[in-house]
Amino acid sequence: MILLSIKLVFAHLLGDFVLQPTAWIKHKEMHRHRSRFLHYHIVIHGLILIVVLQFENSYWLGWLIITFTHWIIDYLKTRYKDALDSKVLFFTDQLAHLLVIAFVVYIYEPYTISFEALYTPRVFLILTALIMLTGVSSVLMKVIINRWDLNEDNEEDSLPNAGKYIGMLERLFIFGFIAINYWQGIGFLLAAKSVFRFGDMSRSKDRKLTEYILIGTLLSFGMAMLIGLGYENLIKTL
Repeated sequence: MILLSIKLVFAHLLGDFVLQPTAWIKHKEMHRHRSRFLHYHIVIHGLILIVVLQFENSYWLGWLIITFTHWIIDYLKTRYKDALDSKVLFFTDQLAHLLVIAFVVYIYEPYTISFEALYTPRVFLILTALIMLTGVSSVLMKVIINRWDLNEDNEEDSLPNAGKYIGMLERLFIFGFIAINYWQGIGFLLAAKSVFRFGDMSRSKDRKLTEYILIGTLLSFGMAMLIGLGYENLIKTL
């Protein structure tokens, strides 16, 4: 099951992301089912599948299902391009392809999905840690450093909520480094952030911006490390 799944996912990624030029995508969006590149794309997908499946005749039904549904899914994506958000459309499109692949794998190598594994203490612990690293920590950070909000005049030059998402990502990275016992990664992350933030820190008026950045960074790193260490200690007791 694993080998077949990997082969089919590899074929999908190769055909959808590597061997599909941007010009083809734009032409498909403009001409929909009349686009010759839609048909070229499906033909390429079909050929990739044949090669990946090593020309085995036993997979003819799976090949037919994946190829035909790929045409349908891609056509629907171009049809509803203007009605749906591009990000929603992209992820829906990819999810549909993966579901088809999962169905084809099930045809040849039946498997069962157990939801009991989702209700184990380990799963709830990791979910709790993730919520604390993202939403909870962001609120705590805002409450703590709000008193020093600089209210700079050039906020319009910044991406909306960029600082919030940068903080979430750095805490997730730190948590991951702690989980795999790679503490050196935290030092690398801190150094990398310092390099990118050097411009902001060097142009500060009277150290206020520098101090604000340092307080936020240290708080974010400290919270992530505490959550990571708490997770590590609790996971040992389970």
